[in-house]
Amino acid sequence: MKAIQITSPSVMEIVDIEKPCVKAGEVLVKLCYVGFCGSDLNTFLGRNPMVKLPVIPGHEVGAIIEAVGEGVPEELEVGMSVTLNPYTNCGKCASCRNGRVNACQFNETLGVQRNGVMTEYAVLPWQKVIPAEGISPRDCALIEPMSVGFHAVSRAGVEDNESVIVIGCGMVGLGAVVRAALRGAMVIAIDLDDEKLALAKRVGATHVINSANENVHERVLQLTEGLGADVVIEAVGSPATYVMAVDEVSFTGRVVCIGYAKSEVAFQTKLFVQKELDICGSRNALPSDFRSVIHYMKSSDFPAEAFISRIVSPAEASEAIQEWASAPAKVFRILVEFA
Repeated sequence: MKAIQITSPSVMEIVDIEKPCVKAGEVLVKLCYVGFCGSDLNTFLGRNPMVKLPVIPGHEVGAIIEAVGEGVPEELEVGMSVTLNPYTNCGKCASCRNGRVNACQFNETLGVQRNGVMTEYAVLPWQKVIPAEGISPRDCALIEPMSVGFHAVSRAGVEDNESVIVIGCGMVGLGAVVRAALRGAMVIAIDLDDEKLALAKRVGATHVINSANENVHERVLQLTEGLGADVVIEAVGSPATYVMAVDEVSFTGRVVCIGYAKSEVAFQTKLFVQKELDICGSRNALPSDFRSVIHYMKSSDFPAEAFISRIVSPAEASEAIQEWASAPAKVFRILVEFA
């Protein structure tokens, strides 16, 4: 069967690999759509230290069940639309013992620490296959990145009487916008791109700020009665946005970090103490977050088309990711379609 493989920095090829066979406790899925995410782009550019090349990318999946092995629950049926939980968990580390399997110390994410599923077929343990009946395989490929943003809002404990800033309106950040709005919060979305900010308003942001041409601090104070935001969710991963998060959160507020900066960040640490901040990380997502995204997609007028920048064939994948690398701010998601 065909697979897409990043063989070396800036080199992506179509390769032939053996089609997997389903065994007891496993599910064989036919991949329909697989999304490129930021980690795949960094791998392609040679900037992902967690990846050893060559590697098959891909963990944002829309698929159909092709076959099931013995011992698989009856609710997983052939022909069903599904997505995949792409993370592993060891069951023994502190995170797993505390029930936070998304943050397993020894996690191996598809397409990062192990080969991904940008292939025609894949086999996974049935526990990693998430039913998504009523959602098309194309839209299923959007569930995983949205769930990462949903999880960050849960980490923040957002409530309906609060103000929430989301810095960065890519797929993950928009997931955070959606869930914070669903919880009744007043959401302020911040980004450099007007198109992304327009989509943020469409999915629930109350206010938007273009940090390229507006004074963020003045606007935040204006929108929060001079207090700052109760919650700031950082979904970019740059030194500037990390500092912005600490600056714009209110006294006794909460900062949740999804993105991670590739270089050191210089903070005014006195703000940590003076504001008595709660600062936490947010990694991956839990099965409950996947289910919440699926419920949202099925019960709302979710504008899936607006989240998809381009759909390409495997033969076009290399050109598409090169174009994304040349203009990263203009892309939400590129999906590879396996016919």
